[in-house]
Amino acid sequence: MQMNRSVLVGKTISRLRWIRRAILLGMAGMLAVSASASAAEVDKLRIARQFGIGYLPLVVMKGEHLFEKHAKRLGLGPVELIWTDFAGGANMNDALLSGSLDIASGGVPPLVTLWSRSKGQVKIATALSEMPLLLNTTDPQVRSIKDFNESHKIALPAVRTSNQAVILAMAADKLGPDEAERLGRLTVSMSHPDAAIALLNGQIAAHFTSPPFQYQELRDPRVHTVLSSKDVMGRFTFTVAWSTVKFRETNPKTYEAFVAAIQEAIELINSDKEKAAKIYLQETGNKESLEFLLQQLSAPDVAFSTTPQSLKRYASYMRELGLIKTQPERWQDLAFENLHDAPGS
Repeated sequence: MQMNRSVLVGKTISRLRWIRRAILLGMAGMLAVSASASAAEVDKLRIARQFGIGYLPLVVMKGEHLFEKHAKRLGLGPVELIWTDFAGGANMNDALLSGSLDIASGGVPPLVTLWSRSKGQVKIATALSEMPLLLNTTDPQVRSIKDFNESHKIALPAVRTSNQAVILAMAADKLGPDEAERLGRLTVSMSHPDAAIALLNGQIAAHFTSPPFQYQELRDPRVHTVLSSKDVMGRFTFTVAWSTVKFRETNPKTYEAFVAAIQEAIELINSDKEKAAKIYLQETGNKESLEFLLQQLSAPDVAFSTTPQSLKRYASYMRELGLIKTQPERWQDLAFENLHDAPGS
């Protein structure tokens, strides 16, 4: 009897040890699954940007390593940032849809175009900047947009779908029903740096551009401004960053780190414009003086904010032009949920 009791006790202890081992293995498995889920997020973040100070928040984010800071805070492993420069939004959209790009940046019209085309599967993650855009020319005979004729070429980032193309169409529409189409035929796609050189070399007649290129051009006495976006839109969001619903859902922490990094970059710009200007000059290799850049950043109609403005107005006019088939009912339809409570329009 005593022997049977000893055997029973021994079996019980063995069973308890087995149960304990199973529990520990189960906990280890759960931890492994959790770690695997975290590691499942991308280890490379591919970001596209264009040229000019409208993309200053992205430049500051890169220069100050703000994404890396917030990625670490959120428990992500090392994430390599891969930057690509684009001349316009159309090529970025193609790259985003093909899966070779994670985050695009540019004017509102390319985003609205892709939002409609993808049936809402691409949305704004954050706004970046507000600033006026100028249509400059070297032709002394052109005093307004109605003076452009078939001999003129007007350079802008992307025909039909860029900020500049839509604003030019809006301005032309006020002159007559066929003017938007007529002026649209004169436009050519060209990056801002290339177009600025082409304008000053006499290869094109006009350039609908953005800071700092428009002010660089105006230092040449042959150049004058024909149209300002302020005449058409007033204040509006110039640049935004957007991504796909799929990317955000499969990489929530990476997305959150990017949005937080842009927010911190904008706070830095608004609190210390001189530091932001120095970062821009260093990161871009721009040869302009610090004073010249600070003048632009300090202008009363230049602002950096994560809150988008005039989205619905843009989209409504793009629908009128036939550039999109679906029109958002409210501006929030074009943006991810992290922006929905912002005072946008």
